[in-house]
Amino acid sequence: MPEQRVVLRNCGVINPGRIATYLVVDGFKALNKARGMTPEHVIQEVKDSGLRGRGGAGFPCGLKWELARNAPGDTKYVICNADEGEVGTFKDRYILANDPFMLIEGMAIASYAIGADMGYIYLRAEYQYLNDSLVKAIGQAREQGLLDNFDITIRQGAGAYVCGEESALMDSIEGKRGEVRYRPPFPPTKGLWDQPTVINNVETLMNIPQIILNGADWFNDMGTERSKGTKVFSVSGDVSKPGVYEMVLGSPLRELVEGLAGAERVKVIQIGGATGRIVPYDMMDTPLSFEDILGAGAITVFDESRDMVDIVHQTLQFLAEESCGKCTPCREGTEVMAGILARFARGEGNERDIKDMERLSQAMMLSALCGLGQAAPNPVLDSLQYFRDEYESRMQEKRGSVAR
Repeated sequence: MPEQRVVLRNCGVINPGRIATYLVVDGFKALNKARGMTPEHVIQEVKDSGLRGRGGAGFPCGLKWELARNAPGDTKYVICNADEGEVGTFKDRYILANDPFMLIEGMAIASYAIGADMGYIYLRAEYQYLNDSLVKAIGQAREQGLLDNFDITIRQGAGAYVCGEESALMDSIEGKRGEVRYRPPFPPTKGLWDQPTVINNVETLMNIPQIILNGADWFNDMGTERSKGTKVFSVSGDVSKPGVYEMVLGSPLRELVEGLAGAERVKVIQIGGATGRIVPYDMMDTPLSFEDILGAGAITVFDESRDMVDIVHQTLQFLAEESCGKCTPCREGTEVMAGILARFARGEGNERDIKDMERLSQAMMLSALCGLGQAAPNPVLDSLQYFRDEYESRMQEKRGSVAR
């Protein structure tokens, strides 16, 4: 199945440093069209399209906008989450480097829809080299008179994984230590500086101009019943052609991993980054959709030479280090889980350790404050379900060494 480029349609086509090349390919026509509609009509078009957030959670984009539009308050904000700190993701970096103008247009449409006059692009610390080109692109749009009274400012993160979570991101913009907030209230009603705020991922906002320009029905015709449009994926690991690919939602995982990325001898695919799901080879025909499996778009492929216990151990070490520490289930749970996995990595695990990880996983999923702690058990539980024999072999190694 070939790629279907909606978000990436201009990448490699326009000059990202010259707005004139974007205007030639219908750039900012969607913004002009939106301004001829009522804000409510714009929001309804986004709702009718079925667009869901591409950052991983999949919340309906139009509903988020509607909540912010209807929330009381004279000051409202639009934030583009360009933190992209999830392990294995690099699609937003590619988009920002190759087509910053469609992102700016999407943010401008969002600002008109909800009634905001201020926007922020929260840029991952490692993407600092993109700062100047984004400032230049915003300046060119402003010089062309395309932004009206909407101002966009860039805020750079400091490298914290947790700041990809929207409430920690807002704390960071406000100059605080990035920590997850208690919810409710939610950002559309009480967000940045306690004002109504819409936070959308880079890829989500990139879809907006095309939806407004071509209509909700055009977008709605792509994908599955509950997963509309396309999805951009970052594919890496044991593949011959790593890179950024865009496919219609509902496409089989196999088409992406083997057909486009050229993977061979696949053992397992981790979908969605460090807290994502682990898919064994015999489930390679699973559709890429919100109904089945998706996440933020990170696809990491491991071939038959890889060891599952080592993979999961490294993942939990990372999550333990990146926990903000605000809630006990995540702060303590990830540390304990990483410690147990370290014992398995040394060949010292036992059956009780497996039961402890399963019980701890359930507690974390039910009580952790944010998605990091709630989803951290995913790779542990999935690996136990599909590759339990690899954990048991580590126990056998220990028993065998004692017997000798």
